[in-house]
Amino acid sequence: MAALRLWCGPMSNNTGRTAAGGKGMKKSTALPAALLAAAVSAGAAQAQTIDPGLWEMQTSMQIPGLQEQLKNMPPEVRKMMEQQMGIGVAAGKGGRTAVRVCLAPEDVREGPIREGHKEGDCTYTQVSRSAKTWKGRMVCTNPPSQGDFTVTLHSPQHYTSRAVMQVQGKDGGRTEMDVEARRVSADCGSLAAGAQGRKR
Repeated sequence: MAALRLWCGPMSNNTGRTAAGGKGMKKSTALPAALLAAAVSAGAAQAQTIDPGLWEMQTSMQIPGLQEQLKNMPPEVRKMMEQQMGIGVAAGKGGRTAVRVCLAPEDVREGPIREGHKEGDCTYTQVSRSAKTWKGRMVCTNPPSQGDFTVTLHSPQHYTSRAVMQVQGKDGGRTEMDVEARRVSADCGSLAAGAQGRKR
């Protein structure tokens, strides 16, 4: 389900440099990408109830310095994210970040969140689902961290999620992320080109 593949280290390769040739973003951006992956993928995994189309996710993350990093993200890195992952990223109001994702019909049919499923450096475990709630646990290696996420489906065009992760190491700590996702349109518009981002 590569349209939703916001892997744990989305903007840097093993050398720590971006694909565009610049310096990689700090590790504090890697974990939010993993949390966002859970929010997007778990929402899309509600295959029988969520509608395909253009979705906007308003995210609030409690990570020191993250908003400033997003605000100062180099244009080439932002462009790479949009091209490779089919998303649009912008600094939102009130310290929130707006992310737009194009979900194709095949995306919402697939169900990527399952026991043992991997997204980059993260593995999903203890996955469970009820009629309107999707729960699971993530264990990540870069940065070393683990925690829980919950997605609540309010309607076919609206869901919310919350993830809480504990990052290990001297620079670690508690990271929280809340997402409110709403379907904006049946037409993905300019993000339709993000279909290229679904390449595996």
